[in-house]
Amino acid sequence: MTWKEHGELFQRYKKNPILTVEDWPYQAHSVFNPAAVIVDGQTLLLVRVEDHRGFSHFTVARSNNGIDGWEIDSEPTFSPDPVNHPEEIYGIEDPRITYIDEMGKWAVAYTAFSDSGPLPALAFTEDFRKFDRVGPSMPPENKDAAVFPVRFNGMWAMLHRPVSGMQGAKANIWISFSPDMKYWGGHEVLLYAREGGWWDAHKIGLSPQPIRTPDGWLIMYHGVRHTTSKASYRLGLALLNLEDPRKVLHRSEGWVFGPREMYERSGDVNDVVFPCGWVLVNDEIRIYYGSADTSVSMASAKVSDILEYIHECPEIQCPEEYCRSFEENRGLSNDPKKGDIKLK
Repeated sequence: MTWKEHGELFQRYKKNPILTVEDWPYQAHSVFNPAAVIVDGQTLLLVRVEDHRGFSHFTVARSNNGIDGWEIDSEPTFSPDPVNHPEEIYGIEDPRITYIDEMGKWAVAYTAFSDSGPLPALAFTEDFRKFDRVGPSMPPENKDAAVFPVRFNGMWAMLHRPVSGMQGAKANIWISFSPDMKYWGGHEVLLYAREGGWWDAHKIGLSPQPIRTPDGWLIMYHGVRHTTSKASYRLGLALLNLEDPRKVLHRSEGWVFGPREMYERSGDVNDVVFPCGWVLVNDEIRIYYGSADTSVSMASAKVSDILEYIHECPEIQCPEEYCRSFEENRGLSNDPKKGDIKLK
């Protein structure tokens, strides 16, 4: 049965969830929202672990097949350091990992939970044992950050999602640039949250790190659908230009994955599928996601199916009949007048 016949692009692993707090070698409340990479042929997850205070840290879990047989570090791998980094006073959350070939290091973008709210922070590691913090990348309130693995016209790029306290303001995905991964500028909106009854209206955010394909940078993002009784987190896709990631080539209209099973619908936060990592294994992409903010699950899709799907998606972000002023207010995302990437 093809994905079109099945009606869902990503297929769940039948024995989900693959990791729960019962698997943990030390006391914890919940495990969820893992980053994911392949290291020396193993799947490595950097799992968010919440303790009984309500604060989070990261712990590494490794598996030869990326499904079972997980070897979990016996103690937290990367813990908050509020003495030297007061922005981490209430913990660290939701990592995304990118390998930077130019540096020979892994960049870990994560959310530091400060006294002023959440904000993106960055650290580097060569072995997932020692982590060198860069510190905050953006001020609060902001989260869901990840960096691209290459420079664009000499500049590094980061995706992130600021949130305004203004009533009625939308939470959009932004892109920013840096010459050194410490000081960021050139900020602009990349993906707008839609309006009205859309599944991704009003609030969206990046999910895993950008992944390079022959056709462009593939990104997965979450949309938050509010109803009178709950909020549901669902997932969509977008394809960005390889040379200029500010240019959106295609974007999902409908969601490609959403909460359906009981382990996704009932937990600390109901109706949530939230991946912070994905990996390429042979001809498929596997997403590792937090299910209901309680456990870790996995789903996969063939690369060929994903690319077929995204190329069938619109080249504009929102159909004119639904969002009359949407594209007019922001300019088309593939506008050739944007020019070279540079700090403003």
